[in-house]
Amino acid sequence: MNDSIHKNRIIIFDTTLRDGEQSPGASMNTKEKIEVAHQLARLGVDVMEAGFPITSPDDFEAVRTIAGEIEGPTICALARALEKDVTRAGEAIKPARRGRIHTFIATSPVHVEKKLRMTRAEVLKNAVEAVRLARTYTGDVEFSCEDAGRTDWDYIVEVLAAVIEAGATTLNIPDTVGYTVPEQFGNCIKYIREKTPGIDQCVISVHCHNDLGMAVANSLAGIRNGARQAECTINGIGERAGNASLEEIVMMLKTRKDYWGLETGIRTEEIYRTSRLVSRITGIRVQPNKAVVGANAFAHEAGIHQAGVLRDRTTYEIMTPTHVGWLGESMVLGKHSGRNALRQRLESLGFASLSSEDMERAYTRFKQLCDVKKEVFDEDLLAIVEDEILQSTATYRLVDMEIQAGMAAPPRVRVKVAISGAGAGEDDIREAECAEGDGQVDALYKALGQIAGVDVKLLDYQIESVTAGRDAQGRVKVRMTIDGHEVKGMGIATDVIVASVQAYLNALNRHVLLQRLNGAAKEVTRGL
Repeated sequence: MNDSIHKNRIIIFDTTLRDGEQSPGASMNTKEKIEVAHQLARLGVDVMEAGFPITSPDDFEAVRTIAGEIEGPTICALARALEKDVTRAGEAIKPARRGRIHTFIATSPVHVEKKLRMTRAEVLKNAVEAVRLARTYTGDVEFSCEDAGRTDWDYIVEVLAAVIEAGATTLNIPDTVGYTVPEQFGNCIKYIREKTPGIDQCVISVHCHNDLGMAVANSLAGIRNGARQAECTINGIGERAGNASLEEIVMMLKTRKDYWGLETGIRTEEIYRTSRLVSRITGIRVQPNKAVVGANAFAHEAGIHQAGVLRDRTTYEIMTPTHVGWLGESMVLGKHSGRNALRQRLESLGFASLSSEDMERAYTRFKQLCDVKKEVFDEDLLAIVEDEILQSTATYRLVDMEIQAGMAAPPRVRVKVAISGAGAGEDDIREAECAEGDGQVDALYKALGQIAGVDVKLLDYQIESVTAGRDAQGRVKVRMTIDGHEVKGMGIATDVIVASVQAYLNALNRHVLLQRLNGAAKEVTRGL
């Protein structure tokens, strides 16, 4: 094995910004991708797959911006084994201090015959040509046999031997559709490691999907048999049932180092914060019983468990909350807390780069919340800042609303909204009324639709409590189509009706931003 490849070190390849973004409804704009990228760098990932540059001008620009701005990780761009893809990926990673091109082509019979409609010889030729072209941009080239889980092992060996000769340095074996089981996948990695000429100079990587719930187990089986790079995502997000979960792989290796004898470069105390950030930006809630980062991961309800933990945490906890940056016991702030106390607490929660304007808005919201809540917890503070960041560049802002409702007649609502950016001078204040609808929220949404003048269809509406108790803040998440484009929105308030309106307006603001980005993308396209 190459001297630069430590036999006991697992390279963590994070693909949250690429494969994770392919989760339904989880797409991110450039600003959101950069925010996640900075946190992934703080987390300590070795390789960050920033995107798929050929897919759109916006994705290309996101990869290029991340490549120029993020320090620490290797910045990777994905490309099919096509000249145009590889060229675009090479251009995107040029600003990176360390750049990688990850090129792939399908190798399973069903993909070769049905999707690609090529022969095995043609697949092999394209793979080799793509790797050779990638090497003209960077010395760090990764090659993947897409759907390797359903590919004949000897053909995988044949393809890998050819791309090694062409200059590939990392060889990825993806279980693209989550088809294999751990023993089978582990044996596949072992076979490839033993049979492929020149593979001792390369890193073997695994990329497993979770269709049958085996992504983490299969990844670990690959590691057990010689793979030294694990491809994963925060919270396990990704296409269909998702990818292998970064936090589960990392904490398994750390917690059971006695068994694995392996290590990573991940700063595990940043795991929980990263999980929350990705959940907030993508709108995908982490299930309560999710390993490592779920709300119940360190909760103990049974009396016998509580008694044991009180005497010694190791009775029922094999890792401590602080190992993954869990907030632990919530610190309570109140109405007498000042700006400095709030700023220090927000910094400890990962918001060290808040602007003065964002901080002032957060402080105003905090004081308002203190008037209606006896205790303000860390989760409340996170919710406040998340909401203020979402609203900081808002085009549509709620000014006022009135509701008349009862059981005998449909609700009657009036809502007033400020619209900025419509022209010079002060905001445009618009008002609408609605005396029909299936409930207060439906009536309000009809009135807001009149103000915005857009065609809206609500696809999903969720309410969740930020903290426990009768005075808890409510978080409302919506998913809707606006003029045929799917967007999501979020609102937070102690009044769930107000939160519902804020979520709707947040979706409208995201729609406006999306239209601006699309307009900019068209301008970029014209210049290509």
